[in-house]
Amino acid sequence: MNKNSKIYIAGHKGLVGSSLVRVLEKRGYSNLLLRDRSKLDLLEQNQVRDFFQKERPEYVFLAAAKVGGIMANNTRRAKFIYENLEIQNNIIHNAYLSGVQKLLFLGSSCIYPRNCPQPIKEEYLLTGELEKTNEPYAIAKIAGIKMCESYNREYQTDFISVMPTNLYGPGDNFDLESSHVLPALIRKFHEAKVKNQKEVILWGTGKPKREFLYVDDLAAACVFLMENYGAKDLDGIINIGTGVDLSILNLAKLIQKVIGFKGEIVWDKSRPDGTPRKILSVDKIHKLGWKNRISLEKGIKIAYEWFLKNEKK
Repeated sequence: MNKNSKIYIAGHKGLVGSSLVRVLEKRGYSNLLLRDRSKLDLLEQNQVRDFFQKERPEYVFLAAAKVGGIMANNTRRAKFIYENLEIQNNIIHNAYLSGVQKLLFLGSSCIYPRNCPQPIKEEYLLTGELEKTNEPYAIAKIAGIKMCESYNREYQTDFISVMPTNLYGPGDNFDLESSHVLPALIRKFHEAKVKNQKEVILWGTGKPKREFLYVDDLAAACVFLMENYGAKDLDGIINIGTGVDLSILNLAKLIQKVIGFKGEIVWDKSRPDGTPRKILSVDKIHKLGWKNRISLEKGIKIAYEWFLKNEKK
């Protein structure tokens, strides 16, 4: 990519997409194609086709997706598989038809088997059963990976797929019904502090371990890969993470500390835990020369500051 390249960011208002805009603009990329849903509905094949044929982007970051936490994934299973497949199919196919030079597809670490060895290496894909609570979303993402791989083989495209670990940061979804664990904890502890509650009730046992990556670190990694590497260099998918995890219990205590909640944490063990442990092997991207920069505590402080400024009154 050069500074004047025509770059389309699908999903530019979401957590990852807005971060990509921040990082690209900060680095001097000035020709960004941005369309919200009122101007381009990614579920509508004809609209996507017309957009690609008219605008002819040179590079595409496919960050648009239907996303959510355990509850949303498990209760809106049909919507998650349908909408993600539609978005991916429309963008990837039309990127090929319009001659896009390179496309980067954002996958998810939930594509890997529920009980695969830790840390999770890229080659573990499709070696076991998926976590049932987010299986439809994971299957959609796996289909996107295989679509990119298939187009590369048949049509000699340059479509790369990256697998980020759990993300958080400015622009996150803090709604308790549909958010992921870290932003949900920020909201729960904040509301408990404001209401002077004596306790916060959290799902599960607190024992599962998770890895968290500040979203601007992910965006920086994506730009790094788009600038320096192609599908042939990467030889398949590539993980993006920190290589460090912690228990949900310790995450809760860290967020409690950042927010300043003085009450007790109570665990509702009747609620699901999800996957016992999920940490990505990041050897591949480290060997290419990229590592994350933002610590978890610093990232949580930035995310909480953003939440306070943008909280709906």
